Amino acid sequence: MMAKEFAGKIVVITGGSRGIGHGIAAAFAAEGAQTVLVASSQSNLEAAADAIARSGAMRPAICAADLRKEDGCKQVFKWVSGRYGRCDILVNSAGATRAGAFVDLTEEAWQDGFALKFFGCVNLCRLFWPLLASARGHVVNIIGGAARTPDPGFLIGGSVNAAMHNFTKGLSGLGKREGVNVNAILPGLTETARVEQIFRQRALASGKSLEEERAAQIEREGLARLGTPEDVAALALFLSSERARHIQGTAIAVDGGGTPGLY
Repeated sequence: MMAKEFAGKIVVITGGSRGIGHGIAAAFAAEGAQTVLVASSQSNLEAAADAIARSGAMRPAICAADLRKEDGCKQVFKWVSGRYGRCDILVNSAGATRAGAFVDLTEEAWQDGFALKFFGCVNLCRLFWPLLASARGHVVNIIGGAARTPDPGFLIGGSVNAAMHNFTKGLSGLGKREGVNVNAILPGLTETARVEQIFRQRALASGKSLEEERAAQIEREGLARLGTPEDVAALALFLSSERARHIQGTAIAVDGGGTPGLY
């Protein structure tokens, strides 16, 4: 039997208990990696780890932490470095920003959006960087198509995603010097509980029904179907492989062609 590509690798995945993060974790585990799932809910993490183990893959390790706070990020780093002493791949997939009418979005919603998705990513990249450099590892940031396509109904998400996009590109410059590949994925509309929540928030802001809002979004982007976590996971694995060593500082859309412009 051939060795699996990521056998023996330590892969830390934030937001790994649900949605896209869970899909990425399952894909890495199927390829032989020791995955570490990070999220705020211990029960969700246990359920996710059990589901991956039932598939026949190595059971992920789990670490519950609040990544909105630097102390939570430090907790994750301390746990991973203490248990494994290394980190080969860091996938930042945590974060759920609110959609809705601009005038109804509170300061708390804005602060929360940046705290988890943006600052959680920044803090973990900083903490894990020495281990990633030692391993000549990979960072893959799961951002979102709103980084390139501003939308008045998704101003928090678009702003956070644009900041992450800029951060990823800037960090890749350091990665070039220190041997760490840093790239991003920009998923479009993807079949997750998170997207259903966004549809509900948009419907409330627009006065449409949930079904009308869902149909309108799909029609507006001209999609044949919504994406799946597996679509994103396939690219995350490739970007973390040796075959992708010459891909650095790139953000790739996985959106069925939904991005309207060149970039």
